Amino acid sequence: MKCLCSSEWLKPNDLIQSSESLTTKDCSKSGCSSQTGSGEQRLDNGNIEEAESSLRDGVCLNYEEARALLGRLEYQRGNVEAALRVFDGIDIAAIAPKMKISVARRAEHRKSRFRNSAAAPMSMNAVSLLFEAIFLKAKSLQDLGRFKEAAQSCSIILDTVESALPGGVPEDFGTDCKLQEILNKAVELLPELWKLAGYFHEAVLSYRRALTHFNLDAVSTARIQKDFAIFLLYEGNDASPPNLKSQMDGSFVPRNNIEEAILLFMILFRNFALNKVEWDPSVLDHLTFALSVSGETKALATQVEELLPSIMDRKERYYTLALCYLGEGDDLVALNLLRRLSASESPNCVKALLLASKICGRIAIMQRVSHLQAEHLIVRKVNVINWKQLPIAYWA
Repeated sequence: MKCLCSSEWLKPNDLIQSSESLTTKDCSKSGCSSQTGSGEQRLDNGNIEEAESSLRDGVCLNYEEARALLGRLEYQRGNVEAALRVFDGIDIAAIAPKMKISVARRAEHRKSRFRNSAAAPMSMNAVSLLFEAIFLKAKSLQDLGRFKEAAQSCSIILDTVESALPGGVPEDFGTDCKLQEILNKAVELLPELWKLAGYFHEAVLSYRRALTHFNLDAVSTARIQKDFAIFLLYEGNDASPPNLKSQMDGSFVPRNNIEEAILLFMILFRNFALNKVEWDPSVLDHLTFALSVSGETKALATQVEELLPSIMDRKERYYTLALCYLGEGDDLVALNLLRRLSASESPNCVKALLLASKICGRIAIMQRVSHLQAEHLIVRKVNVINWKQLPIAYWA
């Protein structure tokens, strides 16, 4: 344990490591065992107390911060149960109010012109360290299959930040101390934990909460939107309509799961068209299914037409548009798109040729039916005429 108390671990700038500290390191690299029964590779209570005392003496860490560092070390080694025992020693209920005040005053300090706001009870490095400990505790519980407890632990991070910043997280908040990075990970983890625990309603609320309050980057937001839309589309349970506090009068509010999923996919398509996020072909597959179920293939055609040519392959674009217009009954438009596809892009595309032959056969059948209907009407009219009552001049 002497290596844990060296100056390398006690530098103030090293209180929060990079994002790699949030994932489990390969135990083979560090030469330690992840088996729970190996007493030589895990810290007993006496060694934990000794290390905590040394850490406090070295950099003036308090009890919770020392346990946060030790728990992170155990989690990195792969000792999940040992890390959980260390994290359980942190009195989260006692430190949560201080963390809330510190986060709120940090936001006030950034907004204040004269920088004369009151001092926070905790530094942002300490807040980030404890948030990381709570997050790793949730990950440890997840690894042990205790999903509900993991979700409840992860919720503490979001509850603390949301209560401290009711107006939303400001831009570039906590980027200098990894606070925003930990917050992003917690926001994405919480819905997954509720799904694993079997709580559909809580998972939906977590997704909506993540998309409305926290200042996430474009990539994280797109990832959450896609996961949420897929969850709504295929889960099978009906979610209550969202209650948007900031919605404008007359704005569209989804009435069911499919409408909300379609709305999320369309937002993603708009971001694809604006090059805000990288193109994801699977989103088109899910949106196609959702709009097909709703009978709105024309809306899908509109979304595809708005995409930039560099985003979607022209051959795939023509074929998708042909399917959309065929679903709407515009056979001639669909056939014209397939002709353009065969003439310029892919003359030997088998699926395009098969679809074109189907459309031609469909048009021929419709025309034949139209001719038969016209002949039937003529014969019917002829049969109902009383020829004897016609004037003689008509026969002349």
